[in-house]
Amino acid sequence: MGCASSHSMRDGVAKGRKKRKSSGIAMVAVFVSSLRVPVSVDLIGPMRGLVSRSLLDSVSALRTRIGLLADQRNLTVLPELRHTLEEYLPILLGLTKKDDLVEFKWRNLQGDKQETSFTSTWYEVLSVIHLMAMLALLEANKLLLPTDSPQLCVEASEDSKKNAIDLLLKASGYLDYCVHHIMDHLSLQIRYSLPCDMQEGALEAISIQALGQVLEIQLGLAAECEKASLSVIRRLACEELSYFAQAHYCLLGCATDDYYGKKHQLFIKWKYLEAKAAAYYYHGLLLDKETRPKDHIDALNCFVASDKLLIESKKSCLHFCLAAPVTRVPPIRGLMKHLHKVTAEVASMKFQAYAYLLEQEMDLQSIPELPVFSLSLNPEDYNLPDIDPSWDTDEDDDERRQPVLQRLKDHLNDDDE
Repeated sequence: MGCASSHSMRDGVAKGRKKRKSSGIAMVAVFVSSLRVPVSVDLIGPMRGLVSRSLLDSVSALRTRIGLLADQRNLTVLPELRHTLEEYLPILLGLTKKDDLVEFKWRNLQGDKQETSFTSTWYEVLSVIHLMAMLALLEANKLLLPTDSPQLCVEASEDSKKNAIDLLLKASGYLDYCVHHIMDHLSLQIRYSLPCDMQEGALEAISIQALGQVLEIQLGLAAECEKASLSVIRRLACEELSYFAQAHYCLLGCATDDYYGKKHQLFIKWKYLEAKAAAYYYHGLLLDKETRPKDHIDALNCFVASDKLLIESKKSCLHFCLAAPVTRVPPIRGLMKHLHKVTAEVASMKFQAYAYLLEQEMDLQSIPELPVFSLSLNPEDYNLPDIDPSWDTDEDDDERRQPVLQRLKDHLNDDDE
């Protein structure tokens, strides 16, 4: 899905509709780390007498349904899977008020299909919200890919881009909540034992990366808008660059030896280079509007730097695609297609125009610093839902059961004496 995406889940094809030929290798617009699905566990035994059988049956049934839907590996089930997760979470949260007695187990859908289990209800909550975030990223990835057109260079529609923005912000909010709220409920031993892609740094990196991809989309839309000023476009490019730099920083302390760790690093590097190329190009256009000779030389330096960065970004994209699991090289579309087309030409034209300044031995090697802007995007606010009302009834029943259980314990103690 996402990156994991197309290997794990496939698009459904309606009856009577001719399926477009595909290489079977995924194409990635939005990186998605590995997907995990719940594995069947014994809920009844550990919780017998502590939670009503009807509630345990509800938890078990919803959990099983989540696993069955995810195992279908079909993108058409995403809405139903998301709805089931949202239905499961309020009931699951009731178990967080009980002692941790159930060993919850999840399985990786990709790679070595490793299973991870912990006796912690909060680990289960973390896994559920993590899956919700991955599904949102998957849907964003699907919206940004030209899946319905044999022309791979066709740009996604404006509506698709705006819907993808909403999904990316939502995914960022889920992961941000995991990092700043759910992790606090896990013991240090569990936190250090989590799979690489679910550790704090990796979750924070994907959350920030999602914000960077929102800026990437907004930058493309602004570049196509006649009313958008160069200063606005430059700011968007600089902000995008900052987000991908932060995402890279978050990964520095994380192990990257899991199935997707190295590929995740390469994806962030690729997007970082693209953002930096765009930032230098638009910074150069603004400097070129100034009147001082130094500004003109600085503008030329920006165009030359942008051209070099675009070349590096193409190499980085190829490295990303060749890293396991192999993915298809995406077509260059939108703003990047424009930059690849014009940047080298602009650099060459400005080099000729400012030849007289170069003869005055002004430094061509000094690349000006990019402006730094305060970051305008934050993850979408997310809060856990209220505990399902069925737990209120169960607590009333529990209060009635307590005297009976206590008398039974007293009776057993009397027999021992």
